[in-house]
Amino acid sequence: MSDLFSPIALGSLQVPNRIAVAPMCQYSANDGCASDWHLQQWMTYALSGAGMVTIEMTDVERRGRISHGCLGLYSDANEAAAKRTLDAARRVANPGTVFGTQLAHAGRKASCQRPWEGGGPLHSGEDPWQTVSASAIPFNEGWHTPHALTEDEILEVVSHFGEAARRAERAGFDFIELHGAHGYLIHQFLSPLSNKRTDRWGGSLENRMRFALAVAEEVRKAASGMMVGARLSVKDWVEGGLTEDETVELAKALKDLGLSYLCCSSGGNSPLQKIPTGPGYQVHLAEYVRKRVDIPVRAVGMIDEPQQANQIVESGQADMVALARALLADPRWPWRAAAALGRQLPVAPQLQRAAHLPKKWEEAE
Repeated sequence: MSDLFSPIALGSLQVPNRIAVAPMCQYSANDGCASDWHLQQWMTYALSGAGMVTIEMTDVERRGRISHGCLGLYSDANEAAAKRTLDAARRVANPGTVFGTQLAHAGRKASCQRPWEGGGPLHSGEDPWQTVSASAIPFNEGWHTPHALTEDEILEVVSHFGEAARRAERAGFDFIELHGAHGYLIHQFLSPLSNKRTDRWGGSLENRMRFALAVAEEVRKAASGMMVGARLSVKDWVEGGLTEDETVELAKALKDLGLSYLCCSSGGNSPLQKIPTGPGYQVHLAEYVRKRVDIPVRAVGMIDEPQQANQIVESGQADMVALARALLADPRWPWRAAAALGRQLPVAPQLQRAAHLPKKWEEAE
C-alpha cells in the first residue's frame, strides 16, 4: 500500500515521496527574471522535504504574464536567472528532490496588478498591455477585452511554449508542468464559457481541446528528454462550463501524448463560479479522474494536515498531494508530517540538531 512517504515513478523520474510543492506565484520577478526573492524561496523548497517542487507559473511570452512581477522563460536573461536560482537550490536540496517549472500564458487574465496592489486590471498609468484569448470576452466587468487570437497567432503562441520548454531544459529543470487551469489561456480555450469560436479551435470538445493538445505535443517535441505533466481545472463550477467528463476525455488524450501526471484543481475561469471550499474540497475531482484514466494524479486544495494528506494517498483517492499555503506557513511541513506518521526524512547536516523537535511537538499535542 502506498502512503505519503513512499516513492513514486512519474515517467522517467523517481520521486522520493508523495508530497509536492504546488506552484505559487510570487509576483517578484524583474521582466520575467527570477530575483533574490526566488533564490531564497527555491532554496527553502529544496530543504523542505517535499519530493517534488513545482515552481510558480512561468510565462512563455511577455504579454502572457499576469502582472509586471510574474516569472517568465521568454528571454535569454530569464533563462540565465532561472539557471542561477535553480543551481543554488539544487546545491542544498534533499537527496532525490525533483524540480519543475509550470509553463503558462495568462491570456485574458494578464495585464493585472500584483495582489497586494489591488489585483485588478492595470490602469492607463500602470503600463497595461493588450490581452489575448480564444474569444474577445473579458474575464469580468471592468476587465480588459482580449484580442481573439487568429489562426496564425495561435500557432505562434504554441511555438512560444516550445521555446520556453527548450529554455527550461537548458536551465536544468527535471520536468515541465503545463498550466491548463485557473482561467488562464489553455483553460480559456477548453471552456465553453470563454471559447465561442466557430473555427477548428472552438465549438465541439474536440475543437476546444485542440489548443491544449497542440501545446502538449509541441512541448514534448521541444524537450523530449523531460518528463511533462499538466495542471487542469477539472470543472468550472458554473452551469454550461467545463465538466468533469470533458476533462476526463482531455486527460485520456494528454496521456496518449505522453504526459506523466495530472494535478487536479478546479475553477478560476468565471467570477460566477460557486465553489464549496473547505479542507480537501477538490480531492473528489482527483479521484474522479484517477478512476477513469490510467495516469498518476495529484490532489490539491486546502490539504494541510498530515493525517489528511496521508489518507488521500493511502485510500487511493490520489497518487500525490500538492501543498501551497501550508508550506508557505510552515516551510518544514514535511518534517511535521514525518513525525506525525512515524517516518523519517533526510535532513541537511546543518539542520540536524533541530530534527527531533517536530516529533517532540507532535507528542505534546
